[in-house]
Amino acid sequence: MLYLTVVLVVLDLADRKVVSWALSETLDAEATIVAAWQMAVRNRPLFRSLLFNSDRGVQYACSEFREQLEGTLVLQSMSRKGNCWDNVVAERFFKTMKAEWYTTTSMPPAQARLAVFENIESFYNRKRRYSALGYLTPCQYEDLLYSQVVAA
Repeated sequence: MLYLTVVLVVLDLADRKVVSWALSETLDAEATIVAAWQMAVRNRPLFRSLLFNSDRGVQYACSEFREQLEGTLVLQSMSRKGNCWDNVVAERFFKTMKAEWYTTTSMPPAQARLAVFENIESFYNRKRRYSALGYLTPCQYEDLLYSQVVAA
């Protein structure tokens, strides 16, 4: 079984882009959330404070992940027990992923990794349009936001 950890820089609510993710055969914090967090920081370096909201999974509460956040501009927040509404955008991502990409066909881990990579990096970020983003893709919306910041 493979576990997918998606860090959307707190599901980057600005552009809904999947900024980082990790796929692992275990739920080990180093292989999942720590790896995904480090990729997120490489892809979008922290230059201002942000809120990292997640569910109450053990990987988010573990010392390995909390150490990653120490000394940064990140405030960690966890959803209330049994309340998925605090994390609704991430929940929507997983619902979309399961509905659009999920296959009942078993595949070897290497093939599953490639499929997840292609779905996130090629389809979700670059081709899937969202009404909340004015029917732009996350990458298009990110470019729009960046051009507005640079022009300001």
